[in-house]
Amino acid sequence: MKTFTPFLLMLCMLTSAFAQTIEIEQFNTGGSFSQPVDLQNAGDDRLFVVEKAGVIKIMNSDGSINATPFLDINSIVINPSGINDERGLLGLAFHPDYANNGFFYVNYINNSGNTQVSRFSVSAGNPDVADPGSELQIIDYIQPFVNHNGGSLAFGPDGYLYIASGDGGSGGDPGDRAQNTTLLLGKLLRIDIDNTAGGNNYAIPGDNPFAGSLTDAEEIWAYGLRNPWKFSFDSQTDDLWIGDVGQGDVEEINKQPATADGLNYGWRCYEGSQPFNTSGCPPMGSLTFPEAEYSSSSGSGNCSVTGGYVYRGSMYPALQGLYFAADVCSGKFFTVDAAGNLVDRGGFGGSWVSFGVDNNDELYVVDITGNIYRIIDATIAGINDSEQNSFQMVPNPATNVVTLSLEYGSIKNIQVSDLAGAVVLSEENIDRQNLELSVAALQSGLYLVTVETDSGVQRVQKLVVQ
Repeated sequence: MKTFTPFLLMLCMLTSAFAQTIEIEQFNTGGSFSQPVDLQNAGDDRLFVVEKAGVIKIMNSDGSINATPFLDINSIVINPSGINDERGLLGLAFHPDYANNGFFYVNYINNSGNTQVSRFSVSAGNPDVADPGSELQIIDYIQPFVNHNGGSLAFGPDGYLYIASGDGGSGGDPGDRAQNTTLLLGKLLRIDIDNTAGGNNYAIPGDNPFAGSLTDAEEIWAYGLRNPWKFSFDSQTDDLWIGDVGQGDVEEINKQPATADGLNYGWRCYEGSQPFNTSGCPPMGSLTFPEAEYSSSSGSGNCSVTGGYVYRGSMYPALQGLYFAADVCSGKFFTVDAAGNLVDRGGFGGSWVSFGVDNNDELYVVDITGNIYRIIDATIAGINDSEQNSFQMVPNPATNVVTLSLEYGSIKNIQVSDLAGAVVLSEENIDRQNLELSVAALQSGLYLVTVETDSGVQRVQKLVVQ
């Protein structure tokens, strides 16, 4: 058998040498969204896009958008006054057993200007439409000002619902609410929505740091946060990452190990690692300081961090383990590696207000002006783009069968390899201009297809298997 290993090895070495060249490509087709602020998946190939005015829409795997919204609760969500208004429908999370119970949870600012977290149900007859009359109110709390509402929701690996709560707004946390453990503001909350207790539609997990307290809020999991707009769990390590918006000089990224609880991230005493107002504050040694931070001071162009995800997809191995965040004003992307090193990846031109992942852990980013983009490793994505017409593969991405065609000559040998160089499919002595190749047995991800022609020329293209 003729092998292509030296060529593929060289290709993989080149890929490694130029790794982490991050680019974005627009994913939505045939229309855009109205002020999207969140993106989630329900364990299948649909993506659910949250619009601030109170609507959730479904975007399909081909980027098309369903004409009928999944949920429309505009009538009970406060009408945001503009793109800079921090209120509205802010967060979405699907129950871990959504496939069986149809429950999902939303975080919104109601018409009274206060936070409401509620459960809704998918309709019995149509998986693409929810029942707007199925609301079960879970937890609510008063917002003293219009800004710093937090709003992000996520189920942890423990099955509990985590809720991001801002410090209540204004500037400088004038009520010292983030350090006050009798209040829910300026916190990350953790509740058990599969049980009830004490007249609530939820229960307190027994290992919450203030569980059983008669004075502190038992829902608190972490505190000392200013405006934790977006947070997420690392799907591999279970670590918790929080992007916490700064007051005016420092944007912070916090990392909470899976085994930690009750951490105090220091606001209003510190903005990031810098003292802000240390009057009456606990000892510095009792606080948890950021895993990484960047400047948002005057002249930086930055203003507000949007927390993202640790990349755990399979299409771009060079991005594996990198945490992604972005800035709303500068449009910059930042990554943080396992050692806590922050890298400025440069501006990408959007007002990035959220990240999201699909059911394969591939990473997306949301521009509040209306579009959704997929994050890619441009070095891998651009392999042999200049040779794009040397042979064609249709469809690409593929699910079951892909057809390879040469414009001139015939295919002699073919080999499909993963990005580690391992051969997963091969055929030789084909001597045909067109070939149908079954990829049904391959796992989802990115592969390199090497074709050798009857004239001895080798060509390589990328193939995405869904």
